[in-house]
Amino acid sequence: MTRYARAAAMAFRAWPLLLAAALLGGCATTPAPRGTGDLGLIVQRADGRVSLVDASERAELAEIDGLGDLSHASAVFSRDERFAYVFGRDGALTKVDLLRGRIVARVQQAGNSIGGAISGDGRLVAVSNYEPGGVRVFDARTLEPVARIPARYGDGERARVVGLVDAPGERFVFSLYEAGEIWIADFSGGDEPSITRIRGVGRKPYDGLITPEGRYYIAGLFGEDGLALVDLWHPERGAREILAGYGRGEKRLPVYKMPHLEGWAMVDDYALLPAVGRHEVLVVDRDDWHEVARIPVHGQPVFVMAGPDGREAWVNFAFPRNDTVQVIDMDTLKVDDTLTPGRGVLHIAFSARGEEVWLSLRDDDAVAVYDADTHEPLARLPVPRPSGIFFTDRADRIGL
Repeated sequence: MTRYARAAAMAFRAWPLLLAAALLGGCATTPAPRGTGDLGLIVQRADGRVSLVDASERAELAEIDGLGDLSHASAVFSRDERFAYVFGRDGALTKVDLLRGRIVARVQQAGNSIGGAISGDGRLVAVSNYEPGGVRVFDARTLEPVARIPARYGDGERARVVGLVDAPGERFVFSLYEAGEIWIADFSGGDEPSITRIRGVGRKPYDGLITPEGRYYIAGLFGEDGLALVDLWHPERGAREILAGYGRGEKRLPVYKMPHLEGWAMVDDYALLPAVGRHEVLVVDRDDWHEVARIPVHGQPVFVMAGPDGREAWVNFAFPRNDTVQVIDMDTLKVDDTLTPGRGVLHIAFSARGEEVWLSLRDDDAVAVYDADTHEPLARLPVPRPSGIFFTDRADRIGL
């Protein structure tokens, strides 16, 4: 055996001992390894911070500062659940490392934004903008710009973009508020998207959702009683109006907070949708998209969120009735419980398997955690001016 061969053999026999010594020597300074599946972010809307939380421990792990205006912020997650992408109202896009609890990249991409989405392959992050309007798309790894989609209509006017979601086939779908249009941006062919424009969908689409399997996109219409539905398997068929005239003959109440469609309950054969300016939840048959029931509720609904098992849906409400949450039994399609967790209930989030419900209480500077089965309170976390609650299981769901 040559001198070099003997040295290689000795090194091979010694490497397990060297590795063990290195691990033992690093125990004093190396944090315990952990996964990300039990983590989440809570937006502190007034302070430009997010709280990094452990869902099982019901505990805050860290506060992450420097995220700008979070007065209407949302977040999506990378496919491996390691990184969060936070969309600020001031037009900033911030990438947060959940394991290290810090910002790793940030770009000021517009003047006023209203949310975003991540592509199914995890490669692209898209942001919808009020000012200057349009959509900007970035590389999810570096936040380098990839594409700019101006939302122009008519004689070159700019529209505000709302209701941006990801769709299967590396597509993004969004609505143009002033234009009354829905656009589909297809990135399956590369970084230059092909754009499908669907015109005449209705007056003032204010938000949108995509059904859990990714087939249908629904835009709520603020300018009329009804919603616009697009079959993403057949976008060439255009938009179809559903629930037209649901408030016919009745005066709409003043709208203090726009309902949010993303995350509205889709359970078995039913979709539960907001009646704008009314104290009602509309129940729609997903086979043919006709109304089958109306559920009278405490106030004007903002979110209706169903748990993973679809057994119940939890509803919160706009000001001035925003200290209350109601629970709808999906078997009877009736309210079966009314809770008053605190002042200013802004957001509802289920834990990954649905055993707990987390509620942000803006005016109480707290997040309340409830047992989803018994509706009993379990914990209360101090969080300054909380709003959106986002757990990492959203990484595996279309449109979230």
